[in-house]
Amino acid sequence: MVIAALLIGLVLGALGAWLLLRERTAAQRRAAQELGTTFKALSAEALQQSSSTFLDLARTQLLGLQEKAAAELEQRRQAVEGVVAPLRETLDRFGQEVRGLEQARREAYGSLLAQVRSLTEAQGELRAETAGLVKALRTPGVRGTWGEMQLRRAVETAGMLAHCDFVEQTTIAADERLLRPDLLVKLPGGKTVVVDAKAPVEALLAAHDAQDESEQAARMQDYVRHVREHLAKLSAKAYWQQFPSAPDFVVMFLPGESFFRYALEQDPTLLEQGPGKRVILASPTILITMLRAVAAGWREETIAESARQISEHGRVLYERLATLGDHVGKLGRQLDGAVRAYNDAVGSLETRVLPAARRFPELGVPVENELPRVTPIERAAKPLTAPELAEPSAARAVEAA
Repeated sequence: MVIAALLIGLVLGALGAWLLLRERTAAQRRAAQELGTTFKALSAEALQQSSSTFLDLARTQLLGLQEKAAAELEQRRQAVEGVVAPLRETLDRFGQEVRGLEQARREAYGSLLAQVRSLTEAQGELRAETAGLVKALRTPGVRGTWGEMQLRRAVETAGMLAHCDFVEQTTIAADERLLRPDLLVKLPGGKTVVVDAKAPVEALLAAHDAQDESEQAARMQDYVRHVREHLAKLSAKAYWQQFPSAPDFVVMFLPGESFFRYALEQDPTLLEQGPGKRVILASPTILITMLRAVAAGWREETIAESARQISEHGRVLYERLATLGDHVGKLGRQLDGAVRAYNDAVGSLETRVLPAARRFPELGVPVENELPRVTPIERAAKPLTAPELAEPSAARAVEAA
């Protein structure tokens, strides 16, 4: 019983302690809740006050920063505007120049297009004219006329005047045949160079129209053969025998540099065959060079002839000066004689006539004017002192020497 009472007491004591602990725990929990609530309220209030203060401070500083940033932004804008303004002007000028260049390009393109169109038309006309020329050159008469025209151009380029230093199409009779060289170039001293123009272009035209290389080569061989035949015919004419003043060769003129070049390319021995047959092959350049040399000789001849004429005029002038010296000397002597006669007349007038005339007033003869006083001439004609003029015989001796 006692033990049960003790156990009950212990249980009750424990229960009371547990209840007391629970109440304390509940009180502590309530106090903690109240403290948390109070702390939350205080924290919220403090946070609200801090936030308001921070926001006010932040707003103030932000406004200051905004004003400062706006001022700096305005300064930078002005600085950038100062930098960009010249760039904008430069870009504007560049744009204007680009527009001007574009306009000029369009105009130039239009002009170029018109020129290309005109060139195309001219090329078509040239092609047609070339075809017509090729067709015409196939005619022997036209071909000969063209060769003579090229010969005349070469002569004119060399500065040889027509029918002065050269004679065209002179016809001569030799061995019952008529020879007509295309050109006679007169050399100083009465010499003559015979030039004959040949234009064997028919084979060249055929070679140009050939479709394959073999046919073209065959036509080129025909061209060289024609050149050889002309060379042989020209050598057989022997113009140097018909013109005694001509050298022992004749010039065969090919009226085109390409003609001369093609002939030598196909047969280089033509340069040796020609002189062997007394025929000199000449292209326009070679003929012009030769004619310029002749023109230089004519200029030298003209200078020599002018020198001879000047010498002859000098001799005639010298003779006329000698004759003039004789006349001047004679005039001087006659002037001296006239002065002496004048002085003799003055002396006779003063010594013989005037004394007798002065007596008339003394004899009562009325006179209105007095007799003039006449003075003799004391100057004499200056004699010639030059030996060529003073002594005509000596002048003639010098002239004869």
